[in-house]
Amino acid sequence: MTLDADIIVVGGGIVGAACARALAATGQRVLVLDDRRGSATAAGMGHLVVMDDNPAELALSAYSLALWRQWMPQLDSTCAWHGCGTLWLASNEAEMQEAEKKQVRLHAAGVSCTLEGGAALAALEPSLRPGLFGALRVHQDAIVYAPNVARWLLEGPGTPATLQRRHASVVAIEEPHVRLADGTSLRARAVVLANGIHANTLCPGLPIRAKKGQLLITDRYPGTVHHQLVELGYVTSAHHATGPSVAFNVQPRPTGQLLIGSSREFDDTSVAMNFPLLEKMLRRAVAYLPALADCIATRCWTGVRAATPDSLPILGPHPSRPGLWLAVGHEGLGVTTGPASAQLLVAQMTGGPCPIDPTPYRAERFMTVCDHHDR
Repeated sequence: MTLDADIIVVGGGIVGAACARALAATGQRVLVLDDRRGSATAAGMGHLVVMDDNPAELALSAYSLALWRQWMPQLDSTCAWHGCGTLWLASNEAEMQEAEKKQVRLHAAGVSCTLEGGAALAALEPSLRPGLFGALRVHQDAIVYAPNVARWLLEGPGTPATLQRRHASVVAIEEPHVRLADGTSLRARAVVLANGIHANTLCPGLPIRAKKGQLLITDRYPGTVHHQLVELGYVTSAHHATGPSVAFNVQPRPTGQLLIGSSREFDDTSVAMNFPLLEKMLRRAVAYLPALADCIATRCWTGVRAATPDSLPILGPHPSRPGLWLAVGHEGLGVTTGPASAQLLVAQMTGGPCPIDPTPYRAERFMTVCDHHDR
């Protein structure tokens, strides 16, 4: 039987692109099928931030940031790398204690970070409201323009000749084949599903839930903000919320624009703006950064994150569909953890050594993952 590729990757966002490039680097013929719907990669903030809600998240994000720093010298200017670091803001004494705990966890993982008191914080970011207790400064966090990074991974200098991308809409996975909307079937030894929130359509039964978010970007105000700014209440007010929620998150784009987030709504995959929630998000942002009240907004938009019950991605083989591999469920950390996700997947697919323990990310942890594939 003639194969169209050794491996077919469904999805051309940051995770799919990273997986495809890493697989092609092993000498395999890789075909990326991208329907160009531009989901979370195109809509997200593009932050590269070490997160530590649990040990597995910390291990994956810290390892991935190290890989990003290896990529950084090779990225072209359109990728808009900006090593601004992150300031986790403490608005009261209790949050400052959380900052201290966070510092201990990050230091243990080898992440460079320092505690900054109120006066030092005011000097670092004069536009913040007075009276904040301080912050945890994570030095090597950064931001990028993720859609162009995905393009660089698939088409930039150094891309393996064995990697190809095709604009196509996949309507079914009949492992290890895929069927396209035009009726064509493509054959491969393995299929990697890496298309974010759309994965459930092709693989029913995955424990993936939609988390919609809204963002707003301003006109150019260079020098207003120097670091990515995130409230320490972010983890409880947004990341683990069970209903609609907002949290203060602002980052300085290299253009001088300010990108403002963040919000979360569950189980809504529409592109419609929720203006009352957007207003709540902006009021929270102005409460931390009063200067925003005088800034001109140029655009706002929505995107949908693909979330799992434990907020960790699914990386590895499907438990009951041989030939189908999963790289899905990254929620809001797909850009951050894309490089590490790719390395974990490739190690499992090729039988090589895994750089970190893959067990916390494998699909078997969810008893609800089952095979709904029509046979």
